[in-house]
Amino acid sequence: MQETFMQDKTFDKIDLPAKGEYENCIFNSCNFADSDLSEFKFIDCTFNGCNFSLAKLIKTAFRDVKFKDCKMLGLRFDTCNEFGLSFLFDNCQLNHSSFYKVKIKKTVFKNLQLQETDFAETDLTSAVFDNCNLTQAVFDHTILEKADFRTSYNYTIDPETNRIKKAKFSISGVSGLLNKYDIEIEK
Repeated sequence: MQETFMQDKTFDKIDLPAKGEYENCIFNSCNFADSDLSEFKFIDCTFNGCNFSLAKLIKTAFRDVKFKDCKMLGLRFDTCNEFGLSFLFDNCQLNHSSFYKVKIKKTVFKNLQLQETDFAETDLTSAVFDNCNLTQAVFDHTILEKADFRTSYNYTIDPETNRIKKAKFSISGVSGLLNKYDIEIEK
């Protein structure tokens, strides 16, 4: 069966595109919730206001993809095609998603809900967490070297089990590095 190849197209309010490769395409207000996007390829694409919640992403390729104002609950980015995996998230809900063992250096997470998101063993070198809610997000044996958490909040990161050399934190967020010690910090 021949796969679809689409380039430079805009899709508005569709439910599921044909399986294949999409390059430099824009998806507006599309609903991919509970869809099987396995083995799709998205290259230089932008998703605006789309719903990806609980979509299957087995061997899905995301290369230089932007997600803006998207609902992306419970996604397993750890099952995506690792080759060239790179994306930017802006004002999205990524609660309950998994990036377990994924290498996503320099990824920008901006204005996100990342509650209970799994970053265990993820390589987040030089990643930027700009104004993100990280309540109960999991950081375990995570590489956070040079990562920027200065404007994010509600994180708990154990410096003994994560690599945080040269990572940036704000004074107000330092308590998130000390939670395991059960100490009180006053402002």
